[in-house]
Amino acid sequence: MNGRKKSTSIIKFLYRYMMLLIGASLAAVSIELFLVPNMIIDGGVIGVGLLLNNLTGINFGVLIFVINLPFLYAGYKHIGKSFFISSMIGIIFLAIIENFLLAISPVTNEPLLATVFGGLILGAGVGLVIRHGGSLDGTEILGILLSKKIPFSVGEFVMFINIFVFGWAGFVLGWEQAMYSILTYYIASRAIDGVVQGLSGDTKAAIIVSDAYEEVANAINHRLGRMVTKVYGKGGYHNLDKEIIYVVITRLEVAKLKNIVHDKDPKAFITIMDTQEVHGGRFKSAIH
Repeated sequence: MNGRKKSTSIIKFLYRYMMLLIGASLAAVSIELFLVPNMIIDGGVIGVGLLLNNLTGINFGVLIFVINLPFLYAGYKHIGKSFFISSMIGIIFLAIIENFLLAISPVTNEPLLATVFGGLILGAGVGLVIRHGGSLDGTEILGILLSKKIPFSVGEFVMFINIFVFGWAGFVLGWEQAMYSILTYYIASRAIDGVVQGLSGDTKAAIIVSDAYEEVANAINHRLGRMVTKVYGKGGYHNLDKEIIYVVITRLEVAKLKNIVHDKDPKAFITIMDTQEVHGGRFKSAIH
C-alpha cells in the first residue's frame, strides 16, 4: 500500500512539473516567435520585461527572472512554499526556453495574426502554470497580498498596473503597437480563464424557489440526471418556510432545466449563474 502511494505521488509530481514545463514553453514560444518580432507586449511583469528588453537589450529571460524575484519572495512568505517552488520553476523554464528560441525565425510578421495567436498561446501557457500551482507574473501575487489592505480587488489592481504598462508602451513602441498589446492582453486573459477553469467554465449553478419543490427536484433527478441539494430558507414577504433547490448543470442543459421546472411549476422562480469551477461530488459534465 505504501509503495502504491509513493508511486502515485511520484507520478503526480512528474505530471505537475511536466505541465509547468509545457506552460512555460508555450509562453516562451508566444513571446519570442509572435510578440517580440512584432513589437507587441502583454500586461504585467511580462509586459514590463518586454519593454525593458526593447529599451536596454538585456535578455528577456534574465529580466523576467529578476523582476519577479521580490514578488516570488512575497508569495513564499504569504502564500506558501509549494506556490513559490512551482512559480520559480515555471519562470526558470521560461527564461531557459526563451534563450533557445532566439535563433528561430518568427512565425509571422503580420501584427494582427501575432496579436491573436500570440495572445492565445501565451494565455494557454500562463493558464497551465496557474492551474498547476504557480505563476509567471508577479503583479497578480502583489494584487493578492495588497487586496487585503486596499479597497480594490485583485483584478482591479492588475488592471490599474496595466494602464501604466500600456501607456508606457504607447510612448516607447507607438500607440498602434500599444493597441495591439491591449488586444493581446485581452485574448490572453480569456485563454487563461479557459485553461484554468477547463470544462468547468461551461457549467452553471441554478437556484430554484418553488412551492412544488418535491416534484421539481424529482423531475430534475429523473429527466436531467442531476442530483439536487435542498436548502432551507424563509420567504421575505410572507415569512413562510421554503425549500430551495440548488443544482449544477452544463451550459447545454439550461434550456432543458427551464422546461422541466416550468412543466412542474409555471410560477417557479429560477436564478441561473455562471460557476468558476466544479470539483467532487457526483457531477460529471455532459460535454466530452
